[in-house]
Amino acid sequence: MTTTTSLQSDALRELYADWASIIATTPGLTTRLTRSLFDEWHQPTREPEDVTYREETIGGVPGIWTLPTGADTSRVLLYTHGGGFVVGSAASHRKLAAHVAKQLGVTAFVLDYRRAPEHPHPAQVEDGVAAFTGLVERGVDPAAVTTIGDSAGGNLAVAIPLALRERGRPLPGGVIALSPWLDMENSGETLVTNDATDALISVPILESMIAAVLAEGRIDPRTPLANPLHADFAGFPRLYVDAGAAESLLADATRLVERARAAGVDATLSVADGMQHVFPCLAGNAPEADEEIARIARWYRA
Repeated sequence: MTTTTSLQSDALRELYADWASIIATTPGLTTRLTRSLFDEWHQPTREPEDVTYREETIGGVPGIWTLPTGADTSRVLLYTHGGGFVVGSAASHRKLAAHVAKQLGVTAFVLDYRRAPEHPHPAQVEDGVAAFTGLVERGVDPAAVTTIGDSAGGNLAVAIPLALRERGRPLPGGVIALSPWLDMENSGETLVTNDATDALISVPILESMIAAVLAEGRIDPRTPLANPLHADFAGFPRLYVDAGAAESLLADATRLVERARAAGVDATLSVADGMQHVFPCLAGNAPEADEEIARIARWYRA
């Protein structure tokens, strides 16, 4: 069966293929250079209009506010960027966060959480909890905060409420996970079935990032705050999960929703035909991304 996708969506596949080629053909690629490479992640995203940005530190965690004109400032998206816990930044994802915030009519704070390997798990989760707590201490209603993230950041968007629940703290009102990477055991069937269609994700790349965030095997890959597929979702907030049908991590998204629904969670799954990992980062440039963000907005307002 042939899946038709827009010509504009090819930009993301081409960027991912370029990264994969550089990683495969550059011996001794340092963490610093890899991070510089992945800071190109903003390139497929059009700069949204009528949005300003402000750098700030909340709860001891630096980040970037995205502030759409006319947004409800009492409502906040706490955005955690993707990049395998190793690469990516608030700068590489601010435009994507701004598109979502603008469509939802709210603000977003994009975290520059501590990254592996310098800071293995649970540093990233702790930073997310600290930023959430900082927002609440400023007077933001916990229920008016939505944790949201992509890829590894989608993992954190799920893990932050789990960590808050462990500590007896109030939970966010909702969770949005875009192409979440959850499985630290690499057991998802789409790692095999979608290997030929995913332009970026491969088992060797995942293995290197797992080693970084789990301290070279010293942390159990089944730890629920590192691998939420092993978490108890009882009492979890309403959840929206998306993924591209062409991506190798599709099974992470589908298994997350299955586990959440089994625990009684209001969980929505959106899978886009032919799309790559974190396809909403094509926002403003490809119809598939804009349509997906519109779906997220409808879910948010329901």
